[in-house]
Amino acid sequence: MSKSERFSWFNANAARAVASVYGILVGLASIEHGIFEMLQGNVAPDGYFFDAIGDAYRFWPGAREYAVTIIPNLLLTGILAIVFGSLVAIWSARFVQRKYGSTIFLLLALTVFLVGGGFAPIFLTLLGVGAATRIGKPLNWWRSRLPAGARHALAEAWPWILIIFVFVFWGAVGIQVFGLPADAGTIGVLMAVLSIAMVTLMPLAVMSGLAYDAQKPLATDQAS
Repeated sequence: MSKSERFSWFNANAARAVASVYGILVGLASIEHGIFEMLQGNVAPDGYFFDAIGDAYRFWPGAREYAVTIIPNLLLTGILAIVFGSLVAIWSARFVQRKYGSTIFLLLALTVFLVGGGFAPIFLTLLGVGAATRIGKPLNWWRSRLPAGARHALAEAWPWILIIFVFVFWGAVGIQVFGLPADAGTIGVLMAVLSIAMVTLMPLAVMSGLAYDAQKPLATDQAS
């Protein structure tokens, strides 16, 4: 089975795949934050900046998920985080390639950030929206400015970089929430490694996707 057959959805349009996956991650992370916020009940947060995981719901002492909210009620914040997290995930999965798709993605993700969805929307949204603006567009800059060797190497790494990033992202979330059977120092080192990996892989996934799309024959590029 060829690479194209194994990853037909990813390879149909890599820019859309990146935008969709990043938007889905933003949405699911928001839903996860919202559940913990709702569990804290009908109470006010400590301030605009707060911990989504209440003391009674920590699986280990180091569990922390900081978020921002403009709503002075954790129950309502959690409900809105789940609702808008669901919307951004659905929009990213189904409609991000449409006209104004990237703009609506940005607005939904910004709302997610303001109603307790956590800090994942910041960087994932910026890169995901950037990828969304390149869906179906000519990628002349990538062809003319990026050396052919580098472009080919990045294209060959697609979609593995994105797949690895998703596993690293959820691995970090899982450890942050549930901890590990290890001492706090070991967990801290592992989280630092995962954080560095995420910061590295996040833009690389976008670059490899655009490089893959740029490798396609010019005739397949569609103008907006």
